[in-house]
Amino acid sequence: MGAAAGADQVVVVRSSGSRATVRACSRTGDGYVTELGPFDGYVGRSGVSGSKSEGDGATPAGVFGLRSGFGVRSDPGLAQGWMVVDDADVWVDDPASGLYNTHQRKPADGRWASAEDLRNSPAYDYAQVIGYNEGATPGAGSAIFLHVATGGPTAGCVSLRQGALLDVLRWQDPGALIVIS
Repeated sequence: MGAAAGADQVVVVRSSGSRATVRACSRTGDGYVTELGPFDGYVGRSGVSGSKSEGDGATPAGVFGLRSGFGVRSDPGLAQGWMVVDDADVWVDDPASGLYNTHQRKPADGRWASAEDLRNSPAYDYAQVIGYNEGATPGAGSAIFLHVATGGPTAGCVSLRQGALLDVLRWQDPGALIVIS
């Protein structure tokens, strides 16, 4: 688990191209054990990259915190908090905006030139923020989520079929990490 060693809960994503195998693991006195999975999932259409940039279609490699969740549907029981989204909710993906890689509400009023709509069903019926680029480095990538699979690769997120995703969301405690490779 490398950099995630010591975390009580880790979601492990191992990719091959744009496909992934996902396991939810807990720390024991003897190391980590798989509690959920393995589940089939997807990562970005360009696979996983250690040098992610905005719009490249890659999922970032590394160890990241699993943050709060959001979705078109009501809270499935995520301990980190939940927000039901509507047509005004977006995630800013404009590297020139001071609001880059953050949740905001429309209208843009010149605050950003582009943003991803969060009211996106079925992909964002249930979604969780992956704590990537939290310093909002312009152009390093934005809007990286764990969300419902739609049958193929993502634009840079990690996705699972809805039932598996709900199991993983409900299993987590605050402080859980995701390891993507």
